[in-house]
Amino acid sequence: MTAIPPTPAGRRRGPNPITEFFIGASTLLRGFSYWRRRPGAMALGLIPAAIVFAILIALIVLLVTNLDPVTIFLTGFAETWDEGWRNLLRLGFGLALIVGLIVLYAFSFTALTLLIGDWFYQRIWRIVETDLGEFTAGPEPGFWRSTGDALRLAMRAIFTGLLIVLFGLVPVVGTVLAVVIGTFLSGRLVALELTTRPLEARGMTRQQRRAALRSHSPRVLGFGVAVHVCFLIPGGAILVMPAAVAGATVLAKHVLGEVAAAEVSGSGV
Repeated sequence: MTAIPPTPAGRRRGPNPITEFFIGASTLLRGFSYWRRRPGAMALGLIPAAIVFAILIALIVLLVTNLDPVTIFLTGFAETWDEGWRNLLRLGFGLALIVGLIVLYAFSFTALTLLIGDWFYQRIWRIVETDLGEFTAGPEPGFWRSTGDALRLAMRAIFTGLLIVLFGLVPVVGTVLAVVIGTFLSGRLVALELTTRPLEARGMTRQQRRAALRSHSPRVLGFGVAVHVCFLIPGGAILVMPAAVAGATVLAKHVLGEVAAAEVSGSGV
């Protein structure tokens, strides 16, 4: 039997990515703990979420009810194909459009809710910051820099949605592939958006924020995927949004080394 060589002295193994992923997902549960501690502020966070949710659902229903004409228009090049292949293509394209729409829904819901409900979510953010210890505020970005960063994220969300549509066109496994990849890509976008406020408050630029989050990618991804999956539950987006803001603040403090990992995973509650 070949002996396993010992780990060289002074070299530490990095954290297990799978463990980090699930710790990130559990950070959302830490956000839910603030319902017990500060129910008033958390309840206020439901208001903008409900408004945006109602608007987006109305738009989604409008699109889905007109999915056939849209699919036929976009696959007009297949009009001369064999009927079986043409119908299969349109079915796959329609399913891919729905998956891509879900990606855009998750991101646009987060972005619009944070924009409309900034006053409500600042209260939640401040509560978590104070609960876990104060921080040294930096010069916050101006309006144009924040707008530019938001537009970049929006463009990435649109690109991701189109990419998912293309994945959905892969024969046989396309829809499953689109759902899996869409969940992870959308989760990452949602996590980036939710952590923007606490990181910007420290005067961090977009590049600095991305570098900080990249150093804890599995944990950030786990948190984003957990939020995204909850958003897909009927009514879940409304109920989860305040907890997602609280959890994102906890996550941001961890990636900056301002709070212990044990506290992030919930043992500090």
